[in-house]
This record gives sequence, C-alpha cells and structure tokens, in this order.
Amino acid sequence: MKATPVPEIDGAYLFEPTPYADERGFFCRTFDAEVVRSVGLDPDAFVQDSLSRSVRGVLRGLHLRAGAGEAKLVRCSYGRIFDVVVDLRAGSSTYRNTAFFDLSGETQNTLYVPAGCAHGFQALTETADISYRIDRPHDPAEDVTIAFDDPELGIPWPLPVASASRRDREAPSLAEALKRAEALKHEEN
Repeated sequence: MKATPVPEIDGAYLFEPTPYADERGFFCRTFDAEVVRSVGLDPDAFVQDSLSRSVRGVLRGLHLRAGAGEAKLVRCSYGRIFDVVVDLRAGSSTYRNTAFFDLSGETQNTLYVPAGCAHGFQALTETADISYRIDRPHDPAEDVTIAFDDPELGIPWPLPVASASRRDREAPSLAEALKRAEALKHEEN
C-alpha cells in the first residue's frame, strides 16, 4: 500500500493498495496501520466504521463537522463515485481549496480527509457502496451542511443530481454554513 499526499489539501492522503488479481477476482489490503502511521496519523484513532449505498446520480454532501471536526477515511468499495473535499480550516495553507477524486471498487483507493474539511460525493454507477472510518463518535448536533451547488465553490458535479436528502437539498451557502460552524464551536467552549 502506498500513501500519496494530496497537494490541494494539506494533510490529506490517498492510500493506494496493491491488489492481487487472478481468475477468481482480487484481494487487497484496504487498511494498514503501519502505512497510516508512516504519514503521521494514529491508526488507533478511528472509532466508527459506516457504510452507505447510493444509486447513480445520488449526491451526498457537502458535510462538515463543527467543533473538533472529524477526520475520516473514505473508500468506494463497490461501484464508482466522484468525491470532493473542501478545506475549511481557517489556519490551513490550503484554506478553501477543493480537490476531486475518482474513487472506485476497481482501485479500492482510500482517501484520508482531515478534520475541518467538508466532504461530499456523487454516485456514478448504478450502485456505489462507500465505506467510512471516522475518528470520533458521530454527534448529529455538530453536523453542518453546505450547499453542494454553491457558486462560490463551483464544484463540477459530473451528473445531474438524481436525488439528495432534504438536508442536502436545503443546505445553506458556504458563507452561512461557516457562520453556523463557528457558532457551534463557540457553544462548545
């Protein structure tokens, strides 16, 4: 497994496994604590694993977690997705940068999204299964959603949006979402 820094997002990494393929299919390691540790991340920090299934055109995001944020490992285990990360860490050298990824079940690449970055994706295949590994228990009270079609972000979603949750469809602009995240942060203190 190889870890490659993502130049557009400081602290983000793409973990690329080395699959072994033969006539039966393939096998690959999708998580390796030593490789994760080699880039300065604590492999034991991840406390919850989740899975979502989406159909072609479904859009999920853009999601941000207020307060201490939430670091996550994201992998498309089946199908293919267009994945987006937006750096919203005010002190980051890549603040407000966006990065786009083509994640698929074919490659089994895993993306590390640092805490303080917004994340979203769109399913490009009839079925897409996405695995998440997060570094602290989910608290819905800290959820912040940003409009996926905010012109300030200008994300080039590859397909028309076939479906999105009500929360995602009614999400505020980036500016309003950042105000909400800041307000939630002050509530914690």
